[in-house]
Amino acid sequence: MPDALNPGLRGLDPRTGLALVVLVSAAVMSPTGLRFVPAAVALGAGLAVAERAWRRGGGLVLAAAGLWLGGWPLPAAWPGAVTAVVALACQFTIRLVACVGVGWHVIGQSSPTAMSAALRAWRAPRAIAVTLAVMLRFFPVVVGEARAVADAMRLRGLAGGRGLLRHPWLSLERFAVPMTAASLRATEDLSASAALRGLGSRRRPTAMFPLRFGAADLMLALAVAALAAASLAASALLAPWWLA
Repeated sequence: MPDALNPGLRGLDPRTGLALVVLVSAAVMSPTGLRFVPAAVALGAGLAVAERAWRRGGGLVLAAAGLWLGGWPLPAAWPGAVTAVVALACQFTIRLVACVGVGWHVIGQSSPTAMSAALRAWRAPRAIAVTLAVMLRFFPVVVGEARAVADAMRLRGLAGGRGLLRHPWLSLERFAVPMTAASLRATEDLSASAALRGLGSRRRPTAMFPLRFGAADLMLALAVAALAAASLAASALLAPWWLA
């Protein structure tokens, strides 16, 4: 399993991914962050295409396009209290979508081992480093358990919209109880695994494969700089329309 042992085989340095998420989130969530939303969406879609995650990239673009339609053309075409509320919700949600699009790639391409090494290199507090490492292990396990429970419910005719409408409380019970038990079991297993890996140790572990910045990190930095410059230039021309 070379990818699990050697973080460098995944392309980007984990520190670059973490810095990218922080930078994009700070820029998009700033008071004038709407000008950076198109660049963030384009960056997230480009990272998904580079990863060959076509469904994720297309979903990100479609979600951003739908929120843009609800946030700007809709209230302009049908002014009113309802469309104003919808527009405000869309204008805030599109920022979250842009951040999630970039963060999803970083989480999907960073193993817990590489993430822990990156946080140690940044001298992050142990509580933050251990929490993020466990989260990267926890969510895939929960998603897999949820799919297994959904398959079991489908065999019993309790999954899907029809089953939920016919037996709402029974469907919720049959899904919530196994998921709670699976989450608790996964938490115990991950806690034991973390202890065996020495995540709570006060000694600084030595990385088998030291993290290094490479050509992919340089190309990403240049792409981010180009998108930021394009966003600033476009906002100067389209500010009355985009930032209205």
